[in-house]
Amino acid sequence: MRYRTLDGGRGPEVSALCLGALPFGTTVGEPASFAILDRFAEAGGTFVDTANNYACWVPGATGDESELLLGRWLRSRGARDRTVLATKVGARPDPSRGPEWPANREGLGEKAVRDGVDGSLRRLGTDRVDLYYAHVDDRDVPLEETVGALAGLVRDGTVGVLGASNHATWRLAEARYLAGARGLPGYRAVQQRHTYLRPRHDADSGLQRETDEELLDYAAAHEDLTLLGYSTLMHGGYARPERPLPERYDHPGTVARLRVLHEVAAEAGATVNQVVLAWLMGGRVPVVPVLGVSSVTQLDECLAALDLQLDAVQRARLDTA
Repeated sequence: MRYRTLDGGRGPEVSALCLGALPFGTTVGEPASFAILDRFAEAGGTFVDTANNYACWVPGATGDESELLLGRWLRSRGARDRTVLATKVGARPDPSRGPEWPANREGLGEKAVRDGVDGSLRRLGTDRVDLYYAHVDDRDVPLEETVGALAGLVRDGTVGVLGASNHATWRLAEARYLAGARGLPGYRAVQQRHTYLRPRHDADSGLQRETDEELLDYAAAHEDLTLLGYSTLMHGGYARPERPLPERYDHPGTVARLRVLHEVAAEAGATVNQVVLAWLMGGRVPVVPVLGVSSVTQLDECLAALDLQLDAVQRARLDTA
């Protein structure tokens, strides 16, 4: 395993790959989830990501499932002290706001933030979250309120580092500016959808935000900001022909990038998934991929990407395809 530190070297040390716990307890049952977590820890993985709404869209689920399962694993393995734990607030269903998700998501008001962390701590069985994300931008709440509420959690010792997920770059920058102007801790991590393929410019990703050149430029200019990517392997879309690529990637540029991706994988003796992960981790803005896997076999494939070194020519071909 390789490691890096959050917050420009001032935050906790984390593994270069982060294990996403989104499906654990819903579409991935407890025995398989525990096996994946055990294997990740055995390989030196220390960074685990969840949210207080995973996976509320699965029929019969509430959004408690991922955090509860992760809490059971942490207790049963005595693993809390060696795990950097990330969770999120803002997208959990709030029945008082209506019956339909995501329209009824809790948002990022001060009460929602404080109630959200209390619920997460209870489900996870811990007294502290190492990285806490504002999950989905909330344009109905003043940024000053959200920034102040999150900073209060850091001041209280409940949260270590703050992050944002699914935010426009200008909103991320504005929130960081407001925090700095008030002498408060601001966002030091940003987690967006990020993979090798690029979506059409007119594609609508709903609540999700794609990593774009603007965000990459912003992150490159601010060494205290760590960039994380989710849906990096597009739920098996690169490797499984029966899983068509999302419609947002249906454009001529995808054909060219896929051709080069497969060429580089063949040259390197690697899988296309491993090339995607190596490309993300070794770019001009190094990315921490959040792995979404449902088996130990899939996890082992991803872990092998840590040993894959793309040479300068291969990377240039991938970048410019």
